[in-house]
Amino acid sequence: MKIYTKTGDKGFTGLIGGTRVPKHHIRIESYGTVDELNAYLGLIADQDIAPAHKQTIRQIQDKLFTVGASLAADPDKPHKPLPDLTDEDITLLENQMDSMDAELPQLKHFILPGGSNAVSFCHIARCVCRRAERMVVHLATESEVDEKVTIYLNRLSDYLFILARKIGAEQGITENKWLPKM
Repeated sequence: MKIYTKTGDKGFTGLIGGTRVPKHHIRIESYGTVDELNAYLGLIADQDIAPAHKQTIRQIQDKLFTVGASLAADPDKPHKPLPDLTDEDITLLENQMDSMDAELPQLKHFILPGGSNAVSFCHIARCVCRRAERMVVHLATESEVDEKVTIYLNRLSDYLFILARKIGAEQGITENKWLPKM
């Protein structure tokens, strides 16, 4: 299979199901942003972090491919079966957050991103995840979107925030609290 097909040279691309849309279409922006998020998760997993975090991140990356496939499919056209997100995928994120949060000091301030590369990459991924969520919510106003996709992205951004805090704690990094000057 060749990487280049030349079919997108005029600014259009194909959805699963065969529909051609402009590359600036909100559906393309949605799954493109999920792909960007997945790349940042790979960067986090490449950091010096606990193996358990790396394992969870790899599971999330797999699910983001499922999300991307769901978003890349034209809901109005027949296509081959695709993997689905499940309630268990969302529960995994919630359980991971509960477990990490139980080991962290209570959050009493907003946290400024930073502290180490791994912590900063978590915050960048969180921001990209929120952007993906906003795009998917916009897409859902125009077309059918599996509601689990929106829920998953919402939980994932929260997970990335907690992961940033947990990695910082494991690395002995003091959180950068935002203390507004009045």
